[in-house]
Amino acid sequence: QVQLVESGGESVQPGGSLRIYCEVSGLNLNGYAIAWFRQAPGKEREGIACISDSSDGRTAYSDSVKGRFTISRDYVNMVSLQMNSLKLDDAAVYYCATNLWDSRLCDRWPRLTGDFNLWGQGTQVTVSS
Repeated sequence: QVQLVESGGESVQPGGSLRIYCEVSGLNLNGYAIAWFRQAPGKEREGIACISDSSDGRTAYSDSVKGRFTISRDYVNMVSLQMNSLKLDDAAVYYCATNLWDSRLCDRWPRLTGDFNLWGQGTQVTVSS
């Protein structure tokens, strides 16, 4: 069974840094594009970062996180999101996602949630002083 599992979410102060992880079981992540989304209470789920399959490793970011967040492939089965200079508005549940039949999702960004067919359960990131 293919699963995505996020981890690493915790409470941090504004201006702080945090790294969260997306670990996959059941497939080799190198052949798939992986995206991070986030959803704050009362808001729509927002696509914030994407990394292409390992053939080119292209990345894409939303304007809200560009220059502060970095998506990377850590291991064959793990993608992480390094978040720096965190703001109060970054507080949300963070989800990783992929599409098992389209490895070129990052070529056009941002994407909608409907473009992805496999999701993790999310990890909570809290930003407060």
